[in-house]
This record gives sequence, structure tokens and C-alpha cells, in this order.
Amino acid sequence: MKYLIRKPDTFMNTLNEEINSILRRSFDSVFPEYVLEKETKGLTIPVDIKEFDTEYKIRVEVPGIKKENIDIELNKSYMTVSAKKEEEKEEKNKKYHKTEFAYGNYSRTIYFPQEIDIAQSSAKLDNGVLCLTLPKAKSKEDETQKIEIKD
Repeated sequence: MKYLIRKPDTFMNTLNEEINSILRRSFDSVFPEYVLEKETKGLTIPVDIKEFDTEYKIRVEVPGIKKENIDIELNKSYMTVSAKKEEEKEEKNKKYHKTEFAYGNYSRTIYFPQEIDIAQSSAKLDNGVLCLTLPKAKSKEDETQKIEIKD
């Protein structure tokens, strides 16, 4: 006899999806779909981080966020990107059947194993993607110095 072994996190995700499916089928005619769905994730920013010998290259997705609503705080050992996406409030008598746009404050902090050269760092916003180039600080281990022998 073979036993079916499931990891707890996979089992819980499957169970949660099954319950959501049953609730949607049962209440679909009574309640609109958006009443049953609730976003459980926080507002985080997706990132790509690439490390090279002399620098870090980071891409941050910030679609629909204006340049003036993005704040980058750079420390020698970490970087925090904060952004604010505001809902446009021009429409009168608006009625959504469903919306998946997320509005609010986003934030992401990235820690680096090697110190950053803050003065040489740069950022560029292009088509909703924030591209950062963060050179690594020169390590004091790389420097050599002669020591004079005294009598």
C-alpha cells in the first residue's frame, strides 16, 4: 500500500483553494466576486537583484507610480525604496464590478553583504521600472601599504 505524503504548506494551499472554489460557486449568484476576495499580501515591490564583481544592479517594478512619489534611502549596507500609489478620484458615480489595482504605500528594504559607495550610486526610471546601479565600496582589504621598520 502506498501512502500519499503532502507537505503542510502545500496541503494548506490546496485546501484553501478548494474552500474558496466552493464559496465562489455557492455565493456567486448572491454576491459579486470581489466581496469574497480579500488581498492578504502586503503592498510589496517586486525586485530583481544582480551582483557583479564591482556593483549591484537592481530593478524595481513601480508601474503607475510617478517619479515624485518614489523615495530611495541608501545606506552603506542597505537600501529602502518607498513608493506611494494614489487612486485617481476624478470619476463621479463610479461603480466597480471588480478592481485588482492596489493603492497605498509600498516599501522594500534590501540588505547588502558588502558596503555600497553611496556617492557613485545612480537611479533611473524607465517605463515603470526603477533601475539602480550601486557600486561596491572599495574594501580596505584591497589596499596595500608599506610599513617602515624602525630601530
